[in-house]
Amino acid sequence: MVKKKNRVCRTVFGVLVALVLFIQLYPIFYIIISSFKSSVDFANNPPYTLPTEFFIGNYVTAFTQSHLLRYFLNSIVIAVFTLLLLVILGAPASYAIAKIHFKFDKAILAFFLMGIMIPTFVTLLPMFRMYNILGLRNTYASLIIPQVGFGLPMCIYLYTGFLEYIPNSLIESAQLDGASQFRTFLSIVFPLMKNTTMTVLTLNFINVWNEFTFANTFLTSNEMKTIPLGLMDFNGLFGLKDWGAIFAAITITMLPTLIIYFILNKQVIAGMAAGAVKG
Repeated sequence: MVKKKNRVCRTVFGVLVALVLFIQLYPIFYIIISSFKSSVDFANNPPYTLPTEFFIGNYVTAFTQSHLLRYFLNSIVIAVFTLLLLVILGAPASYAIAKIHFKFDKAILAFFLMGIMIPTFVTLLPMFRMYNILGLRNTYASLIIPQVGFGLPMCIYLYTGFLEYIPNSLIESAQLDGASQFRTFLSIVFPLMKNTTMTVLTLNFINVWNEFTFANTFLTSNEMKTIPLGLMDFNGLFGLKDWGAIFAAITITMLPTLIIYFILNKQVIAGMAAGAVKG
């Protein structure tokens, strides 16, 4: 009786997992398949059907109809500088809060974590006015600065959660040997934070790569457009759309995030779990 009950539970659980997997993967599958459909397929066949033939002309159109390579370059520059600043600022700040005990360290941590609760849209108008005054609109800095600001709270949260489980004796031993706080952090502590760093980089790369709100607010120059903003180039006159080219462009823009996640998914899971179990 118990074995039969366990078998039923495993079957139900397997069906639920398969259902969730289907719900998550079907949109990606649909986009990729649709990128190979010709205009005849879109006009004559239901959306869920496979293409009658694999038409690669959509990818040619995606690169010739818009400045897709330029948008890729802009997104890469913004992502690289944003991620570097998040690690350069977040890791030492977390080390100072978690391991260099000073007055108001808990209050400073709480102040950083409050940033998680601030809605992005509340800051758009003040930043827009500031960027106009400082002449920062249509620059990389106009997207890097807010994304670093909004990314730091979660970055510090993940780092401090991991640092709580690094024994203080390890740091004290290094300092007894004459190492400074900076040397201790750089040579001993930071290498131990590899999985957490990979988690910070991966999660924030996905957010930065797909970011639309700041780009749509602070960028008006075609030369400065990022990938999400550049996809609007495929909207034709009177709302007409080249769906094949749109799906091809979306497929191209999805590839970096998918590749990075599949390569680093083990480190991401380990980094998210860091601190949950001691050791």
